Amino acid sequence: MTMMTRLLPLLTLAVTLVFGALPGLAQSSGSFSPVITVNGSGITAYEINQRLRFMQLLNAAGTTPKDAEEALIQDRLRISASHQVGLKLDEAGLEKGMAEFAGRANLTNEKFLEALKQNGVDPATFRDFVRAGMLWRELVRARFGAKVFINDAAIDRAMMQESQVGKGVKILISEAIIPAPPGNERNAMGQARQLSATKGEAAFAALARKYSATASRNRGGRLDWMPIENLPVQLRAAVLALKPGTATAPITLKGAVAVFMLRAIGDGSAPSGPQSLSYMTFNLGATGSEQAARLAGRVATDARRCNELYTIAKGLPASALTAHDGVTQAQVPTDIGLTLAHLDIGETEVLSRGGSDTLVMLCNRESVPGKDEVAPTRDQVRAQLENNALASYAEGYLADLEADAVIVRK
Repeated sequence: MTMMTRLLPLLTLAVTLVFGALPGLAQSSGSFSPVITVNGSGITAYEINQRLRFMQLLNAAGTTPKDAEEALIQDRLRISASHQVGLKLDEAGLEKGMAEFAGRANLTNEKFLEALKQNGVDPATFRDFVRAGMLWRELVRARFGAKVFINDAAIDRAMMQESQVGKGVKILISEAIIPAPPGNERNAMGQARQLSATKGEAAFAALARKYSATASRNRGGRLDWMPIENLPVQLRAAVLALKPGTATAPITLKGAVAVFMLRAIGDGSAPSGPQSLSYMTFNLGATGSEQAARLAGRVATDARRCNELYTIAKGLPASALTAHDGVTQAQVPTDIGLTLAHLDIGETEVLSRGGSDTLVMLCNRESVPGKDEVAPTRDQVRAQLENNALASYAEGYLADLEADAVIVRK
């Protein structure tokens, strides 16, 4: 396995490390003139270019200059908030964090930095990424840790899947996916918190009809029974920790915030286990545009299988249509994974992602034989549930910081 191959899974590790924080702050050469200021702190064109290269090396889903700008803006806010309460990171702590990150790709810190340099990324970019992430994680724990309490019952429910030997677990949930375009994150998070606070299916359904942007909104967000394995891996514990009639904390997706209510849970007939997914994504164009509506209409009438999308996409840029063959659920972006969870083969759904409409079609879903996987311990499950709760607090806090910030683009 090459160093480059081992770098690709680190996008997931980055999310785990910093509750969603993204890298920035590298600045060693190139254009030093600020093109963006965040509460008076400048971001240069060089930093944006370095952030973009770093994202591409990690195989991140969003790899445009706009994505890099937003990541750097949020990083400035994270570091500023940490410094305001006196949090500092010494060199020994920073080196330990860098080594931990690189080690999860089975690389030493030196080898990881070498791989970055070989691909045009200044090692300072990685150092500042880790620094921002570690400071933010410490700040979030200090600010919100006392509000998070995971009881034994929640752990029992989260571990239920592992206790169902020879059985699958099926769930009946409702969803609400609230768009959160730049500038509207704070409002979307407020709506999501209303949904999280609801008790009972009727109250959740009323708000889902009001705020959700998915096709299920007309049904009050209600989805049909599905195996728990259909859900993205990172969301299963959050859903299984619920009591029927209660909802998750807000979950941040790409350009949206999601909330789920558990309506019922039961035993399925299918064996539990990991899945391999094949699907296609089709960039239809700007959200609300005539082109997006026309292409979505053509897919609805003319496409029942994935290979039929190639005919509809003829004449568009090659990048508009992308096939994803035999990927694990952990490799699927969370918002797309949620869509695939309730699609049958050949079915489609349109998502709004970063100002564009993206059509998702499920091509195939297969069970993957287990590989002597060991069920997590209670302590591991508790830690995961705590991290999920802290991640929700962190995203809301960051949205508030960004809404209150003075951001100027030159």
